[in-house]
Amino acid sequence: MSKEFIAQKALIVDEITEKFNNAASAVVVDYRGLTVEQVTALRKELREAGVEMKVIKNKILVRAAEKAGYEGMEEVFSGPTAVAFSSEDVVAPARIIATFAKTAEALSIKGGVIEGKVATLEEINALATLPSRDGLLSMLLSVLQAPVRNVAYALNAVAESRDEEPAA
Repeated sequence: MSKEFIAQKALIVDEITEKFNNAASAVVVDYRGLTVEQVTALRKELREAGVEMKVIKNKILVRAAEKAGYEGMEEVFSGPTAVAFSSEDVVAPARIIATFAKTAEALSIKGGVIEGKVATLEEINALATLPSRDGLLSMLLSVLQAPVRNVAYALNAVAESRDEEPAA
């Protein structure tokens, strides 16, 4: 191998290492058996959610994961492998891929990384069932508004009951 070729590979490993380091989550999938149309549709859906999906050679993934401090991912990096990186939304890649896998049975999740920790298939699937960030914020807002809303209803009920009392 020439020195230029080795230097190019090292640059690619560094780029993927940086993606792992900057990712809120990364989901590793086996895309074997998907049609070109299915892969295109999946990439489009992921891109719209701010997630980048890359097909990367397994040896490069192993080196980049080790360099990023993720030990024990060699088993996950076998066969045709693609990785969906999300730097903002932790849930988005897992949720989109799990939903897409219901219609495209050839797509399978192998594992990944969640907030700096190696995640198993079960952990990725559990993450996929969580609502989106916006959904979670909406739930939180609803919980925070409930006490204020209840006080307003009680005050309104008291005011209405006083208006309905007969004048004596």
